[in-house]
Amino acid sequence: MLEKKIAGYSDEISVAPGERIRFMVSCEPGVDRYQADIVRLISGDRQPDGPGYRDELLPTSVSGEYPARTQETYCGSYAVVPDGPAFRALGDLSLQATIFPTLPAVRRACLISKMDVDAGRGFALWTDPSDGLVLQLGDGAGGLSEHALGQPFVSREWYLVSATYNSANGEVLLRQHLLDSYARDTSSGEARHASDGAAAVDCDAPLLIAAASREEARGKPVGEMIFNGRIERPVVASRVLEPSEIEALRSGPVPVDLRTDICAAWDFGQAFETDEIIDISPNRANGELINLPIRAVRGSNWTGDELSYRHAPDQYAAIHFLDDSLYDCEWDADFELEVPADTPSGLYAARLSSGDQEDHITFVVRPPRELSERKDRADRATASLALLIPTASYMAYGNSRGSIEFGNELLANHLAVIGPDERYLNRHPEYGNSMYDHHNDGTGVCYSSRLRPLINIRPTHPWLWQLSADMHLVEWLEAQGIPFDVITDEDMHHDGVSLLERYSCVMTCSHPEYYSTQMWDAVHAFTQRGGRLMYMGGNGFYWRVAYRDDKPGAMEMRRTEDGSRSWASEPGEYYMAFTGEYGGLWWRAGRTPQSLVGNGFIAQGFDHSSYFRRTDDSHDPRVAFIFEGVENEIIGDFGLIGGGAAGLELDSASRAYGTPPHALTVATSEQHTDAYIRVNEDIGHMLLSIGGQDDPQVHADVVFFETPRGGAVFSTGSIGWSSALFHNDHDNNVSRITRNVLDRFLDPTPLA
Repeated sequence: MLEKKIAGYSDEISVAPGERIRFMVSCEPGVDRYQADIVRLISGDRQPDGPGYRDELLPTSVSGEYPARTQETYCGSYAVVPDGPAFRALGDLSLQATIFPTLPAVRRACLISKMDVDAGRGFALWTDPSDGLVLQLGDGAGGLSEHALGQPFVSREWYLVSATYNSANGEVLLRQHLLDSYARDTSSGEARHASDGAAAVDCDAPLLIAAASREEARGKPVGEMIFNGRIERPVVASRVLEPSEIEALRSGPVPVDLRTDICAAWDFGQAFETDEIIDISPNRANGELINLPIRAVRGSNWTGDELSYRHAPDQYAAIHFLDDSLYDCEWDADFELEVPADTPSGLYAARLSSGDQEDHITFVVRPPRELSERKDRADRATASLALLIPTASYMAYGNSRGSIEFGNELLANHLAVIGPDERYLNRHPEYGNSMYDHHNDGTGVCYSSRLRPLINIRPTHPWLWQLSADMHLVEWLEAQGIPFDVITDEDMHHDGVSLLERYSCVMTCSHPEYYSTQMWDAVHAFTQRGGRLMYMGGNGFYWRVAYRDDKPGAMEMRRTEDGSRSWASEPGEYYMAFTGEYGGLWWRAGRTPQSLVGNGFIAQGFDHSSYFRRTDDSHDPRVAFIFEGVENEIIGDFGLIGGGAAGLELDSASRAYGTPPHALTVATSEQHTDAYIRVNEDIGHMLLSIGGQDDPQVHADVVFFETPRGGAVFSTGSIGWSSALFHNDHDNNVSRITRNVLDRFLDPTPLA
């Protein structure tokens, strides 16, 4: 079977004509050269009954052959503090931190290091599976001395650890003390050692927290032996501290009588929304976080009285470091495109090929920008319809490892197929995880980034989910000859409703699950100002996410108290570090999908898709236009995903959850299998009858309602809806209904 050997990513996800986008590519051995072309994507589903893959070449200077190379990715999170006056002329030394190790028995990991290994100068404080706390000191002659406490740490417990070196007598003192008390604790203790000869603890290397480094790349140290777990208040001092002084430095300001002896004391309870770590000593030796460690997490003194870190920052003054987190691969660019001025808006890709190898780095060309009267840049719509690409959801699912690591067979009710993409991802764990995965230490993944290859977010991916499923809708629009612009979640997040209101109608894709506050507000304002919205999927507007303006391509999410989820946030860690907003379900923030689009997530199943049946509401004169030319009572008993239009994830109407009282439910699905289970946030007690064959709530609703100023909303209630558009060469009732709605929504005549 073919093994995938080529992959890449771009620095932007959405560009306008005249703007630039850079593409980064890495090839495994066996690929010497590859062809790159820019193509407009038309269709992607290559299964035997599908429309097949089709694209259209965009003539650009990019087209051509390029030499292949392998590019390195350095994953893992840590902090870097540049060398400076604060660390000069160290003789005596004290190091301390409060730590919460999550994988102490796996391998040695570094807590604090400032080491020039080649010169044999500096220091490093480690956790060791057998020896517990370990201090390394340079000897000044290219060697290292090592001193171990000898008692291993227990996983997932808080410890105060410290190490001191007295240059006058060469004594090293190591302490590790469990902050909780257990009757049979054998992990706490201390050890004294006499060093052989004087140590050389001063060096000009940068200081790292949660990692050590032997090399540099791209202008910064490469983190190695990364610590998995939480670190709170690390301190470096230039003299031997007494136990009472070590305890005094655990929290609060640096005591006045210690200020001249403290090189740095980092308070992680500040600047949560940034990558900066703040030194509260007079030296201000601030540092930078690498690869998005988790901030706004519980510290050693968390009481549970406050659940927002903004209300009690001192109780959240820890950072969770991870050896497999990643923000940006930081590869070198292989080629760059200046989008030609006459390029129509659409879904595009850099198509990479070498023999039977291929990859598609997908991006959007949004409408042209022009100077407005206010001299800022604004989009100029080139069509009346905008297709809204759910890039936030693409990021959430990007590099999902579910079929490899925990087996999706039980969820899908069929065998998982492990193809070339999955095997490639398995060979490259350094490309990071999806928000559905766990880090190596079991922590749920709450950050994602698009600045890395997202292997499953490809137009031809055989798992018809997200982009590859959305290609059904793109293919249908192209086949219908309907002009449309393409915009993205990120565009909407930054530009707000002003982006949407340029269009008569905005159409979502199949699964717009993840929404920031700005995105939710934009869609709501658009529908309330007379805009027409076609929600073409299921399980949309579900999880709340956040972006950071200074961290392009990164997104945060917390899976809070409930929701259908693969992991749950730790208690007290429900507020997002990027913005301080409460995370989790939008429903928990009082903004239900039902109030926005008429229906909301009710059930999921991944074996067979079913069909819809028209309801009495479908004969209301208000929706006569929807069913013009449709004679069947059964809608969508066909489709490319599971054989029906009602499948995968289903949304239903509910007045209790905010469906507008004047909304019409025009079709309802039925006959789902028992693999379709009602969402857990809707279940009070676990019962036997929550599957599709027994639970009447397991169904999707197609909903229509009017909005103020002549607008309207049409919601399909199913991820599988778009997969049915192609059936019988687009001559089917799902296609007809969709076209009827779209034609009416593009008609400027107000809906009464």
